[in-house]
Amino acid sequence: MLRTIYEHQRYLALCIAAILTVIAWLCWIIDDWPFTLVLITGGLTALGIYDMLQTKHAITKNYPLIGHMRFLFEKIRPEIQQYLIEGDLEEVPFSREQRALVYQRAKGAEDKRPFGTMRGVYDAGYGWLTHSIVPTHFENTDFRVDIGGKDCKQPYAASLFNISAMSFGSLSANAISALNKGAKMGGFAHDTGEGGISRYHKEGGGDLIYEIGSGYFGCRDDDGNFNPEKFKERAGQDQVKMIEIKLSQGAKPGHGGMLPAAKITPEIAEARDIPMGQDCVSPASHSSFSTPMELVQFIKQLRDLSDGKPVGFKLCIGHRREFMCIVKAMLETGITPDFIVVDGTEGGTGAAPIEFTNHVGMPMVEGLTFVHNTLRGAGLRNEIKIGVAGKITSAFHIAKALALGADWCNSARGYMFAIGCIQAQACHTNHCPVGVTTQDPIRQKALDVENKSQRVARYHRETLKALGEMAGAAGLEEPRAFLPYHFMQREADSKMKEGSDAFPYLPRKFLLEEGEDHIEYRQRWRRADAHSFAPPEKPAN
Repeated sequence: MLRTIYEHQRYLALCIAAILTVIAWLCWIIDDWPFTLVLITGGLTALGIYDMLQTKHAITKNYPLIGHMRFLFEKIRPEIQQYLIEGDLEEVPFSREQRALVYQRAKGAEDKRPFGTMRGVYDAGYGWLTHSIVPTHFENTDFRVDIGGKDCKQPYAASLFNISAMSFGSLSANAISALNKGAKMGGFAHDTGEGGISRYHKEGGGDLIYEIGSGYFGCRDDDGNFNPEKFKERAGQDQVKMIEIKLSQGAKPGHGGMLPAAKITPEIAEARDIPMGQDCVSPASHSSFSTPMELVQFIKQLRDLSDGKPVGFKLCIGHRREFMCIVKAMLETGITPDFIVVDGTEGGTGAAPIEFTNHVGMPMVEGLTFVHNTLRGAGLRNEIKIGVAGKITSAFHIAKALALGADWCNSARGYMFAIGCIQAQACHTNHCPVGVTTQDPIRQKALDVENKSQRVARYHRETLKALGEMAGAAGLEEPRAFLPYHFMQREADSKMKEGSDAFPYLPRKFLLEEGEDHIEYRQRWRRADAHSFAPPEKPAN
């Protein structure tokens, strides 16, 4: 009973307005009170009912009447809004400026800003793009990259900006539907997350990147081990364009997970191929491989089972030597993934200890630089495409990632903003106020799929348009031509630092040749073993 009252307290304001309307009406009939009171309370009641029926704003649909307070605060001057709603910008999970940019593009609103930058150009860490006196212009900003190596039979022409991994179960059915339908409209890819391919992914019809995690959801046997036949069936669907093995996740690398039985719905059980009434465990590591050589053989197995679709893996860089172990296994076997996705520790999730979220794993920029240069040093960079994820929401973020070695970018946070996320930080409570991260059937109905899917497609289109404008300003023929020297950054001592000094491209095949340069790479390369992730034994004292 108490829980029911708590769940529906968001309708309290509407109920009070309705009760006051009845009281005012009775008083007007009996005692000839001013009819103005009836008009006021009746108007509020009518507004609340309209809020519940409309499909444009999830916040007012779930919180009739009181939801308008948020929009009222949005009208207040930015410096007042900062303290009334968000507090110190250092305390909120993401920059208000970046979130506002996503909202504007998703809604098709004007994203120009008068009176200059919102940041101090003399602050340490401020970065900027260098531009050309002879800019170029792009008529077509549907930028794409072909993903597929020498053993791939079905290469995929991917957009430079796709939806990063978010599972059904973590997100609501309506959220998954809106994202996937938006991906279909815009012609870009939607990563399923490790929760499997749900009916809502299929209904949307958008291109899918099928992520295979340690739980092998959707392709597992009764004991939770990998099932080749089930995988072949799902990977063979036309909608599935690529397969991604999740080695680790940026927000909680090296950490497993568990979905309690109480939270498992029939739809989640269907997508994950798990029984009802039992806790669903995602182990911290895979059972199909435990060595670098076994990993590359697993890549080959998945490519064969999927009839040559692009297969790769995603990881957040931890022990750098371990990634070099995988690269050495590639060289020894000749088996290479078609792509590698570098996930930064900046990633967010509602299912990780705060210590993991804040302090475990390498940030995206440093991880990307390391992976890019290791593949260059091993002579494999041209065979393997690199994707990245980690708080990427704007064209500037994409341009910088491309400059540092990425071939394309994925975003989870940006697309969540596009479907209405307001960072209420209630993802783990099942009480998401806008229906994005909840399995509550009433709350998620507030997220109108048709409206939000159009915002997803619009956000993608406008961000790539902005990327084209930035590439044009730099005088480039395409965005993937960005290089580190196109970017500058202000240091703490007020000096400028060029991107090529901070994140240089190292020589091709330098790890395969003798030398004393780049010793931090060479030392780890010497200790890396293609047959084991275990560290070399320490020398005796």
